[in-house]
Amino acid sequence: MKTLKYIISAYLLIATFNANAQNARFITHGSIEYEKRVNAYTAIKNQIKTWGGGDDSFYKVAFENYQKNNPQFKTSKSTLYFGNETTAFIPTEEAIASTSGWFGDMIEFKQANSILTNVKAGTSRTQKKVYDETYMVSDSTRKINWKITDEFREIAGYNCRRANALVMDSVYVVAFYSEEIAVSGGPESFGGLPGMILGLALPHEHVTWFATSVTDVPVGEDKLKIPTKGKAVNNKQLYDILKGALKGWGKSAYQTFKWVMM
Repeated sequence: MKTLKYIISAYLLIATFNANAQNARFITHGSIEYEKRVNAYTAIKNQIKTWGGGDDSFYKVAFENYQKNNPQFKTSKSTLYFGNETTAFIPTEEAIASTSGWFGDMIEFKQANSILTNVKAGTSRTQKKVYDETYMVSDSTRKINWKITDEFREIAGYNCRRANALVMDSVYVVAFYSEEIAVSGGPESFGGLPGMILGLALPHEHVTWFATSVTDVPVGEDKLKIPTKGKAVNNKQLYDILKGALKGWGKSAYQTFKWVMM
């Protein structure tokens, strides 16, 4: 009798699972609004250390003035459009909070990349604004060795699973992705997970990108494109250009190099 009860219970469990799976709806097109947040105070302190001016009175006064006139967190917004195995990540320049003071031009504060990704082909085109220069970078997408964990959290109404990775040999990345959005994409150049990245953090860089809303509507071809202005290069060519341009920047060159190539 007990055996029969176990069989019936197992059957009901399987039937419920199959019913839920059949009713599950996976999104393949739409748009996502992201907010990027940078802990500006911590980023500036770290930059001052890199410059070797931790005890310098000039940097101390400059930092104190920055704190008086600017909030701790620098925010900016962007939109990711997705459909037909394509994603278009577009920054909303007018939504970037203004910054005044000596440190206002730090590259990590900016949301300067527009990225068009062909998920199926594994290729991307990125318009990168590097100070006064603009580049159009065409190359394969970044291959990331993600390690998926058993941690979950809800973001913008979607159940998301955590994955960790290391990129550029030293940048630790935490991502939260949702399999309910059946596109392997995410903010900036991050992707490669079995679903859409709705939350992304670079803990040691004090930067996060989190989805604030997801819209499940068909996306027209006019949305799946980015500006085309810029000097045509691939990642290796851009690397060589930066290596030459930043040659005399000393230790601070690495921070700029890292953010441009991110």
